[in-house]
Amino acid sequence: MDIINHASGWFSNNEDLVLQYFVNAASALVIIVVGFIVAGIIASSIERVMNKRKVDKTISSFTGSMVKYSLIAFVIIAALSRLGVQTASFVAVLGAAGLAIGLALQGSLSNFAAGVLIVGFRPFRAGDYVEMASTAGTVKSVQILTTTLTTPDNKEVIVPNSSVFGGSITNYSRHDKRRLDLVIGVSYKADLAQTKAVLKAVLDNEPRILKDEAITLGVLELANSSVNFAVRPWVKTSDFWPVRYDLLEAIKNALDEAGIEIPFPQMDVHIDRNS
Repeated sequence: MDIINHASGWFSNNEDLVLQYFVNAASALVIIVVGFIVAGIIASSIERVMNKRKVDKTISSFTGSMVKYSLIAFVIIAALSRLGVQTASFVAVLGAAGLAIGLALQGSLSNFAAGVLIVGFRPFRAGDYVEMASTAGTVKSVQILTTTLTTPDNKEVIVPNSSVFGGSITNYSRHDKRRLDLVIGVSYKADLAQTKAVLKAVLDNEPRILKDEAITLGVLELANSSVNFAVRPWVKTSDFWPVRYDLLEAIKNALDEAGIEIPFPQMDVHIDRNS
């Protein structure tokens, strides 16, 4: 009873202080809730405007993320200030804590720095088909710490930005045309001039091959069991795989019709009956 009476007396003597504290706490809560919502809306609006102006999606998504988290940091500081926390001291403490956390999270900082470099140098864009960090897929987005890819079999792969920028990047979509590199092996008994004519006829009959680009067609090597021809036409990047599939099928059918053998690895065994 003494504790209850004492508490009741304290509240009676400090009604204004208690009321002010609850008002400040409620205000801080409102600031946080509204601030988080507004931060999300502003970030989404910036990203949407950049997309409408046909800014690369990689840059727009990265910028949206940066704006969102920067606004959230300001909202938290404003809420603490409303609660009576000295923000100057808090910022100093936050800076010291940030240094300590930064030392502990060097990997995350390197991912962030790599993300900035990726957006700045733009080795690829959203929608490009790339190979990086031992992964191949279509770039979906570049975030503050990671890059998201979608593989051809529709798997989502999240790659740390430091791994992306720290290794080689092969961008298959950067240029509008690519060269097909095919190796066609025929028998040593085949007539080379006839074989070359058959291959050239197949290439001439393929309308998707770029006729204004030089086509490489010739004997590449005399291999162990075949004479290998290099067949290297140029095609549009979007036609690369369809033309490759159709060209290999057409070459096989044309060589069969011409009676030109495509050899396969085999072994001849000779038995000495005398031994």
